[in-house]
Amino acid sequence: MSKNLKSMIVAALFMAIGLVLPQAFHFAPQVVPMVPIGAIFLPMHIPVLMCGLILGWKYGLVVGMITPILSHFFTGGQMPALPMLQTMIFELGVYGAVTGLLIKIVRTKNEYANIYISMIIAMVAGRITFGVLNALIFQQGTYALQAWLNFAFIFAWPGIVIQLVFVPSIVFAIKKFTATAEV
Repeated sequence: MSKNLKSMIVAALFMAIGLVLPQAFHFAPQVVPMVPIGAIFLPMHIPVLMCGLILGWKYGLVVGMITPILSHFFTGGQMPALPMLQTMIFELGVYGAVTGLLIKIVRTKNEYANIYISMIIAMVAGRITFGVLNALIFQQGTYALQAWLNFAFIFAWPGIVIQLVFVPSIVFAIKKFTATAEV
């Protein structure tokens, strides 16, 4: 099987995880009134970050942009709802692309450090993209800095912690497994 075909299959798997994982989180009770549970735990972001780190920027970008669109249609427009969908397409695309680019560029002596640096920069870039698009295009004139801070960081802190705790270890384990499996 060609490397390209393997990468496409793995990308499709990440996309499938990005469709199923949010469903599990949406069974949880709403924690903050008027804030979707997905905006707190960010389950769709996890496979996109992993895709960028494992498959690179092109697959990360595609999986990041297509997954929220597919989820929107498969859930009848419920997850993510249209106002969130517009910005999530670009936010997750940035997550996937930036992690994929940086994991090739960042070179420390520690693989975990490479992953963390790539992830944190991508997460900040994605959140800035989310805020800028809302402020300048999707919610022009009505989107305030406080709304961005609330959605990007305050409400989302549990999801950010989940990503920082689990994604590096899972990615490291997958990379280690695939390196030994190919030998």
